[in-house]
Amino acid sequence: MRIYLIRHGQTDWNIQGRIQGSHDIPLNETGLMQAKLLAAGMESRPVKKIFSSTLKRAMATAEALAGKQEAEIVPMPRLMEVEFGVWEGLTWKEIEESYPSEYSHWVMDPSHAAPPGGESQKEIFERCKTAVNEIIRQTGGREDIAVVSHGATLACLVSVMVGPDEEDESIIVENASITTVHYSPLTEIFTVLEKNDISHLMSL
Repeated sequence: MRIYLIRHGQTDWNIQGRIQGSHDIPLNETGLMQAKLLAAGMESRPVKKIFSSTLKRAMATAEALAGKQEAEIVPMPRLMEVEFGVWEGLTWKEIEESYPSEYSHWVMDPSHAAPPGGESQKEIFERCKTAVNEIIRQTGGREDIAVVSHGATLACLVSVMVGPDEEDESIIVENASITTVHYSPLTEIFTVLEKNDISHLMSL
């Protein structure tokens, strides 16, 4: 089974460097074009199901892919972006300046600390673990699928799948990128085959 982990296309807040989190920010014009190019790039990677975050930017990306492949979209709230509470809408510089003690605590102990009103790393990990288990349960681990989600959540999903390796915990994926993971239902082992493929976006 191949799992194609896909980040949504670009939004205006991505360009501005603002934390989106649970805010339902739509794709901008570039993001919509990226979604179309992503769909074309996925033609050689056929899937029957697309598990997607329910936020607009992810669903629009999933819909572009589904339209090209006639695949079923399975909305999954657990794939939503990490909730950053009152930090959403701010840049990292603004957060550090406005919430210095909370920001320092979060950087030093992200597993237990959380942005005011947001999620801790531990909470995010448990949410992503549940999502992965549900995806395997629904597919039986025997059909290629796509997962459309968000930067921080995708990094956590990779960590859940392959273990707490430092490189994978800090994985950075670009808008409309594809990270490919292989899963064996016999061994129940996940293997990352390719990270952050954006070759389909080169015409932009």
